[in-house]
Parts: sequence; C-alpha cells; structure tokens
Amino acid sequence: MIEPKDGGPGGRVEYCIAAIRRRVQYTLGKKWRSISGNDLFTALAYVVREMLIDRMFETDTRYEKGSVKRLYYLSMEFLIGRSLGNNLINLQVESLCKDALSELGYDLEEVREGECDAALGNGGLGRLAACFLDSLATLDLPGFGYGINYEYGLFKQLIQNGYQKEKPDHWLAEGSPWQIDRSDQACFIPVYGRVENGDSSETGGAAKWVDWTILIGSPVDMPIAGYGGRTVNYLRLYSARSSEEFDIDIFNSGDYLRAVEQKVTSERISKVLYPSDSVREGKELRLIQEYFFVACAIHDIFRRFNLQCGDLAELPSKVAIQLNDTHPALAVAEMMRMLTDEQQVEWNEAWKITTATLGYTNHTLLPEALEKWPADLLDHVVPRHLQIIYEINKRFLARVEEIWPGDGDRRRRMSIVEEGEKKQIRMANLAIVGSHSVNGVAKLHSELIKTKLVPDFAEMWPEKFSNKTNGITQRRWLLHSNPALAKLITGAVGDGWITDLDRLEQLVPLADDAAFLDEFIRIKGENKERFARVVRDTTMIELDRSSLFDVQAKRIHLYKRQLLNVLHVIHRYLELKDGVTPPAPRSWLFAGKAAPGYWEAKQVIKLINNVATVINSDRACREWMRVAFVPDYRVSLAEKMIPAADLSEQISTAGMEASGTGNMKFALNGALTIGTLDGANIEILEEVGEENIFIFGKKAEEIEQLTRPGGYNPRAICEGNEKVRRTVEPLDGDLFCPGEPGLFKWMYDRLLGQEDHYFHLADLEAYIETQRAVGEQFTDLREWAHKAVL
Repeated sequence: MIEPKDGGPGGRVEYCIAAIRRRVQYTLGKKWRSISGNDLFTALAYVVREMLIDRMFETDTRYEKGSVKRLYYLSMEFLIGRSLGNNLINLQVESLCKDALSELGYDLEEVREGECDAALGNGGLGRLAACFLDSLATLDLPGFGYGINYEYGLFKQLIQNGYQKEKPDHWLAEGSPWQIDRSDQACFIPVYGRVENGDSSETGGAAKWVDWTILIGSPVDMPIAGYGGRTVNYLRLYSARSSEEFDIDIFNSGDYLRAVEQKVTSERISKVLYPSDSVREGKELRLIQEYFFVACAIHDIFRRFNLQCGDLAELPSKVAIQLNDTHPALAVAEMMRMLTDEQQVEWNEAWKITTATLGYTNHTLLPEALEKWPADLLDHVVPRHLQIIYEINKRFLARVEEIWPGDGDRRRRMSIVEEGEKKQIRMANLAIVGSHSVNGVAKLHSELIKTKLVPDFAEMWPEKFSNKTNGITQRRWLLHSNPALAKLITGAVGDGWITDLDRLEQLVPLADDAAFLDEFIRIKGENKERFARVVRDTTMIELDRSSLFDVQAKRIHLYKRQLLNVLHVIHRYLELKDGVTPPAPRSWLFAGKAAPGYWEAKQVIKLINNVATVINSDRACREWMRVAFVPDYRVSLAEKMIPAADLSEQISTAGMEASGTGNMKFALNGALTIGTLDGANIEILEEVGEENIFIFGKKAEEIEQLTRPGGYNPRAICEGNEKVRRTVEPLDGDLFCPGEPGLFKWMYDRLLGQEDHYFHLADLEAYIETQRAVGEQFTDLREWAHKAVL
C-alpha cells in the first residue's frame, strides 16, 4: 500500500518513498543508484498495483454479497493508452506520488513518459470501450471487459519521404506491471474439425463436433479503477497458447521444426491486432481471433455464473453481454452451442436465454465495414457454429414468412445467409437476430440504422432499436490530459464536474468574465507551447504559437475527408501566392494512421506531407502558414495534441460517421468545432448553440439525393466555380510532387468522376467560406475564448 493507516502528510510521503525503494530492490532486483527512468516507472506502477489489487478484492467481495447482475463488454479493441497517470488520478494519490518522487529527485511527468501505450486498439471503437470501463467503475457498477491480449499493436507509424511506413509495435516486449496473470483460469477452445450427425433441427444438440484442435486461452487481468478508488473492476484479456508445448508424436518422429511450427501457429492468434485479411490465410486468422476471444469470454462468464448461481434460466437476470460492433457476433452461436451442446438445454429455451442476455451496438453505416464471412471459411474453422447459424436462420426466416407471407425480396434482405456464387454470413444480421437490444451511437446514426441500414428489422422489432450517443470520460480527457484547465474549472465551479459533467453548465456566466477568459487563453497558450515542442521534436517543423492551431486527428479514411482539409490548405496557399493574406496565421496539424492495405488513405498522407514540404519551405508563407503531419497518433499523443487545439476538424460526409468521440474530446478542452451535420456533431450543436460552432456542407438527406443516378456532377461543379477549379487543378499537375510526376493524378480523376462516394466537391466551397469565417473570428481572441468556454 502507498498509504499508512495513520500519520500526517509527511508520514504518507515517507511511506510512499519506502514503498518505491522496496519495489526497486525486491521486484526489480536493482540497486537504487543503477535504476533508469523506465525502472522508476515500473517500481511506482507496482506500488500502485498493490492498491488496485486490494480495492479489486474489496469490490469483488461487495459484488458477491450483493449477488449483483454483471455486465460484460466484448470488444476486439480496448485503446487504453498509458495507465499510470489515470490510476493515480482515480485513486486520488497523484499529489502524494508527485511529492514522493520530488523528494527522490525525480519529476512525475518524466516518470510517466517511461510507460508504453497499451497497444490494444486503433481508433474510436477501442477508445470508447476504454472510456466505458472507466465510467462503469466510477459509477460503482459491476462492468467488465473481455478482449485479446495482443502482443503487437496495430503498428508504429513512421513517415519516410512523406510516405507512411509501418513498424512493429511490440508494446509487451518488457511485460506490463498492470497485467495480473490468471493462467490458473485458462480455458480450452475447440477449433476446426467436423460435425457428425448434422441434423440439429429439433434440439440443436444432436450433432457432435469432433476431431477438433484445442487452443488454450490464458487470461490476464488489468485493473480498472473508478474515480475515488471505491470500485476497481477489471479488463480480462486472453493470449492464445498451443494445447501442449509440442505435439509429442511429431516431436518423437524427429520432425522438431514441424512441432515448433505447430506451437507458433497456435500462438500467433494473439500476436497482432488486425492481421491483413487481403489473402485467405489472413482472413482465417482474423476469423479465429474473433471466435477465440468470444469463446474464451463466454466460457469464463459461464464459469463465474455457475459459481454464483447455476440455474441457467436465471442467466439473463445475472448476466448482460454487450457486443461492441460485429466482431463479437459469433457470441450468438457460441452461446447457443454452450447451452445446447454443453448444458443440454432445449433449443427454444436456449434461444430465449441467449437473446435475453445479448445486446448489440452498431458502429457503422458503411456497407464495406459491415462484416461478412464466407460460409466455407466458417465451415472450416467453426463447423458447429455454422450449423447453428443455419438453424437460427431457418427458424428466423420462417417467422419472417409468417409476418410477410410471400415476400421473397424481404426474406433475402433479412436472411443471415447471403446467397450467391459463394454463401456469406452477414454478421450484423446475426447480431440483430440474436440480441434483445440494438443501439446506434448518435441520434442521426441510430435513425439511419432504422431507415436506411436495416429498415426491415426495425419494422419487425421496433422495440429492439434505441440510441445511445457515445461519450468520453472527463477523467482521462480533461482532468488528466489538461490539468491546468481542470484546475481553473474546479476553482470556479467546484470539483463535482469530475463525476457529473453536467456541472460544467455552471461555467456559462464565466464566459463573460474577463479574468476567467484571460486565464483560459493563457492556459491554451501553455498547451500550444507544449505541443509545439512535440511537433518540433518529431517533425523538425517550428510552429508559430500564436497562430490558430487547426487540428484533424483521427484514423485516415476517405469518408473522414482529410482530403477536403488539404484542399482548403491548397486554396489558402494559392491565395497567399496571389497576395491575398488570410485573416490570421494558421498551423494545420494532421495525425492518424492508415490501414496498411488502404492505398488511397496512405496516398492522402503522402499528399499532406508533400503539401507541407512546399508550404513550409516557401518564405512567402512563413508568417501565415505552417503544415505538419505528426506521426504515430496514439492516446499519449492525443493527450498533448487535443488540449492545444483551437479548431477541431469534424468534416466527414454527412450520414457516414456513426458518432465520433474525438469531437467531444476537443470540445471538452476548449476547441471550437468546424464540422458537417454528422454523427455527434449534431448533439454538440444542440448543446453549444449554433453561434458557437462552425457548421457547413450538405445534410444527410441532401447527400442521399446525390447518390441517386445523375444526382452528382462534380465536373460541372468544377467547371462552374473558379474557386473550386483552381483548388483542385494542382492535383492534375506536379506542383506538390515535382519528384514523382503524376503522383496525385488519380485523386484529381476521382474527385471529378463518379467514384467519389464522399462528395468532396459538393462541400468544398462551403468549407472554404466557413473557414474564412473561422479565421476572422480568431482575430478577436477574447470573443473566441468566450465561444470556447461555452
């Protein structure tokens, strides 16, 4: 423990110092004089871990006494970032540890830098999952996460000659002090094999799955502390292990290399987040990952439930399982397999239990992002599950036929099985059919799910569908990442906002308080100074700290329209070269990773960097413009970048962003938003008022009209608008690629052709004009701060 049970502040600090020294000596086995910064981080982390484990045991005892219903959140990603700072804040021992380290001659901020980001996710999906766990614990709710303990994250992003290059992110190379080994609770997961006696039409349990290969799921727990430290839940992550160290028969036959290869093949399942699925081997690995973590989670949930209760009819009253997108959708089939095959429950009763237990969150309206798996691949990997899915679908379609007799088109649309040259399993349909609740993640998104994505399901089960607008945790994204602003807010309205964000409404009168605004501006300036040093150290680009920091930080994807942002930068550059000065100096800052196989997104990164090279080396621009792409966007970088932003770019094509949570993080840190009426931008507009946000562009219904035949003619827009034509033309030439002629010609052709599904030119002029209003507003810093506070 960090704290003795009695004694004053001095005694607590001395006790903390002694605890750190003990860990250096007895856990790390090092002499004090030989420790590194990473050693000090590890020692402090183990001291904090003692507190977490004590509180975790106390929490579990409280849950057992209360016989509580437990929520289990299944997600392929948990983008946690670094844990030390968040744990210190939530346990409310940050100042104590800061004082202890100071007496030892160390700075807490420098010690924090010794921690690697936990590379367990990529973007908003994983960050949302991490925020949920924090909030559940803060609300003293029994909520737990299940996922995969990836040894390698997505990748570390390097920029070489303007191109994204991927480097392995081996974040677990030295282990993690936050992970508690639970290998004694490992589970056995069958995979491959075949099914005997395949008719399961009545009980679902008549078939036998045989000749499978066994994988071992070995868990570790990462404690998740709620604010105040009363409740500590956990995130359980599974690593894949082979069923034996080696297949002894292969080994004894002398084929040592094949024995090793079999072991390595099993263990690669938890090696890397999102293996490339461009070839069948990658698809198979991805499918096994999804099945593996779902099977481990369901097995563990049943194990705990049997200890607690044992009457399977009571499962829905004691267990809630939430599926974070379609990646865990095989939970529907695995629940049915466990109940019918393992527990001998009759099919109809098993189906009642399954649907009452499962809930499904949809995260996308993009057709290409809705998962489908080839039936033959499922038959190869999980043959019993495919059989169960077929049985679920047969019974479901019979019900559809009862409601809409003779409507073959509707049956085809609603079927879990997509018929064609090769059968595919629609995982979203499986998740909807197998859940009692389906939610979208923003008001517009949830409405479009019902009206555009799956209207047949919404008509059949209107009571299933609801909206749950995504959110973020203010502990991580304000209290931890922006301590100076957090202190200012607490001094003005108290600390109630830390657990009740609605308390920030008390700031409204202070938006007209000159002293408060001046301090707000000063803090923003300090945050910009801090982030400018990060940009200089990583890109060699010097920023003007007084310029408008215009930030777009998110996964690189054409629908998120980083390209639209770059077109505006090109427009301003061409204007400046013509002698038209902008209202205010501006620094455009981009960050985000492109999927390794997403060529177009990687080309957008190259364009951003090439445009930056031209502008940053042009003396005429020095006073007015800077452009930087900051590599390797991750949680710890976001914690420095977001507090520094003046303007938050949320410019996705209307109707295509499910929610977005980056927009919330930027707004919470005092950035104004420029955005389309998309995702949670709509709710932000309703909260802050239209005068305190910059909205532009086509609405979702107008975009829908453009998708119709003949509805969109970008070439006519270009030919009829000199501003648009002049902005786009450089992509047809070599202004930004003199060393690689014609490099961006494909972008020009795409923008002017019918293949631009994100309608860049439809919104370009409105975006340029709204950005001019942004620049003019920034010339009045006091008024800008007034809007930012609101």
